[in-house]
Amino acid sequence: QVQLAESGGASAQAGGSLRLSCTGSGYDSTLCMGWFRQAPGNQREGIAAITRLGASFLTFYSDSVKGRFTISRDNAKKSLYLQMDSLKLDDTAVYYCAARPTSVCGRETWNSTTAYRTWGQGTQVTVSS
Repeated sequence: QVQLAESGGASAQAGGSLRLSCTGSGYDSTLCMGWFRQAPGNQREGIAAITRLGASFLTFYSDSVKGRFTISRDNAKKSLYLQMDSLKLDDTAVYYCAARPTSVCGRETWNSTTAYRTWGQGTQVTVSS
């Protein structure tokens, strides 16, 4: 059974924008959730994570996307989002959303694939010049 499902992957031109969504039964408003990506021949890379911090959210970003991508979540819609702006050719990859079995993302482990329990099937993002 599908617990998380991504959508919004598409082809875009460099400099453009895309918005990815993730939803499903595996979504839990109390858990740390993240976005990962995997380009051909590369390991899966953690690029963003988010968890609740009081009335706000705590977010983490990899250096490769900081300032260009924004992770967000809407607990009422049980959805996780990734707004991707100023796309680069290197952003071409399959993008995955994932959920950890804890509310803690961890400053040192937020991007560790082994720390996430539930994964989506992935959605392809292709950036061209």
